[in-house]
Amino acid sequence: MGCIDLQVNGYGGVSFNDDPVQPAEMRKACTLLSAHGVEAFLPTVITDAPDRMVARLQAIHACCEADADIARMVAGIHMEGPFISSVPGYIGAHPRAYAVESDLGLARKLLEAGGGLVRLVTLAPERDGNFKFTRYLAERDILVSAGHTDADLDTLLAARDAGLSMFTHLGNGCPAMMHRHDNIIQRALRVEGLCYGLICDGAHVPWPALGNIIRLAGIDRVFAVTDAIAAAGCGMGRFSFAGFKVDVGEDLAARPPGEDHFAGSAITMPRVRENLAEHLGLTVAEIETMTDRNPRRLLKR
Repeated sequence: MGCIDLQVNGYGGVSFNDDPVQPAEMRKACTLLSAHGVEAFLPTVITDAPDRMVARLQAIHACCEADADIARMVAGIHMEGPFISSVPGYIGAHPRAYAVESDLGLARKLLEAGGGLVRLVTLAPERDGNFKFTRYLAERDILVSAGHTDADLDTLLAARDAGLSMFTHLGNGCPAMMHRHDNIIQRALRVEGLCYGLICDGAHVPWPALGNIIRLAGIDRVFAVTDAIAAAGCGMGRFSFAGFKVDVGEDLAARPPGEDHFAGSAITMPRVRENLAEHLGLTVAEIETMTDRNPRRLLKR
C-alpha cells in the first residue's frame, strides 16, 4: 500500500494555489507524487478571493475529468478556508482580507465549483454560526476539520457534536507565543473522537512535542500530512506559494523571506516516513498507520 496525503498545496514545481492548474501540470505533480510512494492525495485550495478559489477548484475538477490517471490519484479536494480565523497567528499564511464568517451561499458556490470532489473542509468552528456549515457538510459525508482556529473548548465540543471529526495540522495555524496551558493545542487534544493531522518535519512541530501528541492521542487517531507546496521534491531555494515568495531551508519548511512563521512545507512522504522512524522510533506498522491506514479510513477508501 502507498501513502495517502490529505494536504497537498502543490508538488514538483506545480502549484494548486496560483494560476488555475492545467492537466499537463497536474499530470506532472501526480507522476512525481506517485514516484514518492503516494497512492492518493487531496489537492488543497487555500483561502483567497472567492472568484480565484472558484477558478482553482474548477481547474482541479477539469483535470480529473480530462485524465483518468489523474482522477485515480486525486481522492478529492481539501478546501482549507475561507471560513477561518482572521486573527494574526491563527490565520497563518492565508490572506487575512478573505478570511470570513461561514456563509452557506458562498459555501455552496465553492462546493459546486469542485464538481462534487470536495471531500474535506478546514474551518474555524468559532466562525461557523450555530455550526450550520459544519452540519451541512457532515450531512453530505464531507469531512469537517478544525484549523486556523482559537475556538474555546465548549465550541470545539459543540462542533464535534455537529459533525466535526478532525483537526488540520495540529500545532500550526496558531501563534508562536500563546498561553502556556490554555491554548488551542491543549483544547483540541481534550476533544474525544477527533483525528489529528500532523506535519512531520520536526520544524512545524518539534519532535518531543510531536511524540507527545501521538502518544496522547493514540496511533489510531493521528495521520501524517506534508502540507506540501510547489517546492516539494525540488530541494532548497526560493519558490512561489499563493502569490508570495517563500524560502525553503534545510529542514524543508517554507517561510516568507526574513520571517519565522511557516507557509507550508517542501517535505515528501519518503522523508516523513524516515523522520518518524529516526526521530520518534515508530515501527513500520505505526508508520503505515499514520501515512496510509488512518487517512484511508477517513476517506473510506
